[in-house]
Amino acid sequence: MQGLHLTADLHDCALGGEFDGMPVAALFVDPSALRTLCLRAVAQAGLAAVGERFHRFEGGGGVTGVVLLAESHLAVHTWPELRAVTLDVYVCNYGADNSARAEALLARLEAAFAAGRIERQRLQRG
Repeated sequence: MQGLHLTADLHDCALGGEFDGMPVAALFVDPSALRTLCLRAVAQAGLAAVGERFHRFEGGGGVTGVVLLAESHLAVHTWPELRAVTLDVYVCNYGADNSARAEALLARLEAAFAAGRIERQRLQRG
């Protein structure tokens, strides 16, 4: 059960510009764009995606997305009306220490949203 659970609350995110060839504004409202960002970030961090689900809320709402990892999970929730995002990365360290990979994944996603303020939490599990 050894693992690392990271969360980040991103405030005052930039809605303009691009990140990795994608318009940042689209990441807040387009499930396909957010999915692409998340799957690329997972792969770049050296983690293994085994499934995913992304959903856009009606009426100009944001997107909720989950990527199931062989190592555990990534969850992302966007609030375009608040220019805010929450990130949740959990990795199990059974058989190998995936902590650096979790940190890399979180850092990549934080960079995409260019938040003015970030509140981070780090919890060792198990």
